[in-house]
Amino acid sequence: MIYGYCRVSTNGQAHKFGLEQQKQEILKRYEHAQIFQEKYTGTKVDRPVFNELISKLEFGDTLVVTKLDRLARNTVEGIDIIKSLFDRGVAIHVLAIGLLENTTMGQLLITILLAVAEMERNVMLERTQAGKEIAKINNPNYREGRPPKYTPERLEKAIKFLEDGNSYSKTEKIYNISRATLHRKKKEKDSKINDCKAVL
Repeated sequence: MIYGYCRVSTNGQAHKFGLEQQKQEILKRYEHAQIFQEKYTGTKVDRPVFNELISKLEFGDTLVVTKLDRLARNTVEGIDIIKSLFDRGVAIHVLAIGLLENTTMGQLLITILLAVAEMERNVMLERTQAGKEIAKINNPNYREGRPPKYTPERLEKAIKFLEDGNSYSKTEKIYNISRATLHRKKKEKDSKINDCKAVL
């Protein structure tokens, strides 16, 4: 049996690394392959779909991935996975490389390639972190994570709209800011005002 495994780390990965692209590459070579796919970071060992697939593999089966780092980006983990599959008589075909061989030279090549993949990932993470640090220095309002759906100016107007006697429901609809956010921000503002009064 031929099994294909496709993985992306996040929803926002570039199209060329997408699940559909990986799937089509595998099916182009093995049109009857059974495809397993998931969105899960390669740095985690506990990947539910991958674990399900591994449990299905039997002697004589072939596991197909587009790139070696789809299996793992940690060299030690990658070697353990591949060795375990070899011991069970499962063939591994990495489309970007070819069929992996259970030989001394084959295992050496696998170790080198996994180490390179891990290094590339670490370099990417370092660059991302460096970019965040630069952004923090240049922008005091920088916050990690998903940006808010509203600007500080719009939030200020929404709070003023509330203070003018309008309902939370109406304010939410007009300014497109959730009721929970409005409650929290208004409470924060009221707390600051009370603190200032206490000081005075």
